[in-house]
Amino acid sequence: MSTIDVPGSDSASEAVESSEHGEFSLSEARRIVGEYFKPNPWIYWPDFLLSMGIGVFFFGLVQYPETITTNVAWHWPIRIVGFLVSSLLYYRAVLFIHELVHIRDGEFRAFRIIWNLLCGIPFLAPSFTYYTHLDHHRRKHYGTDADGEYMPLANQSIWHILFYFSQIFIIPVLAVIRWGILTPLSWLSPKLRNLIHQRASSMVMDPMYIRPLPTPKTLRIIRLQEVLCFLWIAFIAVRLTTSFGLMFDEPMPMSFLLQVYLTGVFIIGINALRTLGAHRWTNDGREMNFIEQMLDSVNYPNNPALGALWAPIGLRWHALHHIFPTMPYHALTKAHARLSAQLPPDSPYHKCSAESLPSEIRTLWRRARAASAARAG
Repeated sequence: MSTIDVPGSDSASEAVESSEHGEFSLSEARRIVGEYFKPNPWIYWPDFLLSMGIGVFFFGLVQYPETITTNVAWHWPIRIVGFLVSSLLYYRAVLFIHELVHIRDGEFRAFRIIWNLLCGIPFLAPSFTYYTHLDHHRRKHYGTDADGEYMPLANQSIWHILFYFSQIFIIPVLAVIRWGILTPLSWLSPKLRNLIHQRASSMVMDPMYIRPLPTPKTLRIIRLQEVLCFLWIAFIAVRLTTSFGLMFDEPMPMSFLLQVYLTGVFIIGINALRTLGAHRWTNDGREMNFIEQMLDSVNYPNNPALGALWAPIGLRWHALHHIFPTMPYHALTKAHARLSAQLPPDSPYHKCSAESLPSEIRTLWRRARAASAARAG
């Protein structure tokens, strides 16, 4: 995996771009926030490990509330709190995959390995499934058929929005099928392997997206992560039916599977809502210039505490992220404040902010209804 040449990357163009929305100077913006591009491992490691560790604790409380109190009246409140806290913390941990894809190849190697072992593999979201995210940041790919993370939802019917969100209930099941069944089948046929890679190996929103075939180097990483996902599913299947003496003196309860499924639905669901508000989805498939791409993306400067729950790891600064995709998540808030203060009042960047996620989703819904009515009329 490698970095890409996009606005805001180290090799980006220094040109000033103009449009009907005004001018934006990448070089000027980078001068303002130039000190904020170095990822700090002393932030990444504690954030991820604490999210996972505390998440595991609260996940366990759902199954075993009696570890807190023997008072049965408190067991369901403890389960509910445990589920919400563990799901939000797991959601935060999973979204570190977004940081990993943007950190330069060869850096944070230990973090990549540990993230995959503790989070990516157990959640059936190994890091290779997100490599295609880089296409979402290529200037000539954004919003086109080559961008698997974009659909022109504002120009489609509301049924496309509903269909997109309804997938949250089936994706956990499809993930088990992908890694538990299709993975070993892919070992039998190169043709089937290519088909699975192209159609069932990417974290994208467009179901018609076809992923390019991997390079030999990437294929080695993919095979390793696929095997680990398959072994993890096999281990869980065995644990559901078998005991192993002292440490595992009885099989896992079937309620564990229900909790895993509901946790998956929760994580995918809140991420789907976040995604609906990450862009304005106004493109019709054409190539967009940089200012248009920036204005099609959204920042959420208000309610930072709540924003950290539904858009953790800096994802509430999505327009800023599209300007500088290599900027680490822990620097985005400071960078936004500095850009807001120092960019000219007529800068298009100021138009990227939204009041709240619900208001932006309502706007998307109204645009989709208007598009449907226009087509019908």
